[in-house]
Amino acid sequence: MKRDLAELRIPADSTFIPVAKRVASTLGSQLGLNLTDLDELSIALTQACDSAIGAAEDFGGDHDLKLTYFATNRALVVDVDLLPAAHQQASRHSAEVVAKHRELVDAEMQRLAYEMIRCFVDDFRTQIEPRTGQVSFRMVKHLAG
Repeated sequence: MKRDLAELRIPADSTFIPVAKRVASTLGSQLGLNLTDLDELSIALTQACDSAIGAAEDFGGDHDLKLTYFATNRALVVDVDLLPAAHQQASRHSAEVVAKHRELVDAEMQRLAYEMIRCFVDDFRTQIEPRTGQVSFRMVKHLAG
């Protein structure tokens, strides 16, 4: 059973990552995650946000990160989605912008970043839509017991 806990929209800027981590730690603590699990989730969330921010910089323009936190019977789930900034109209990225992003992304560094995230959460999924430039990450941290 899914239970929505919180939604947070912050600028795609690394100075706001501590806010996202604080929300995750608070909610995880309330759900019963231990300190090690909270630290691991914080590391994974930092890397996911950094990856989304890197994509935003490649695409150009202003972007926001939308973080959605929800609980299931056995886990805390955090979704990180890259969105156009609230003051911009939603638009599809041009083929040229998406192609530029692909050129700028170092595939090996991206693979390593994703593997690092996988070390710290129980499930990690990415969704990158090449035509629109949509970037989404889902991290799942299971509750003990």
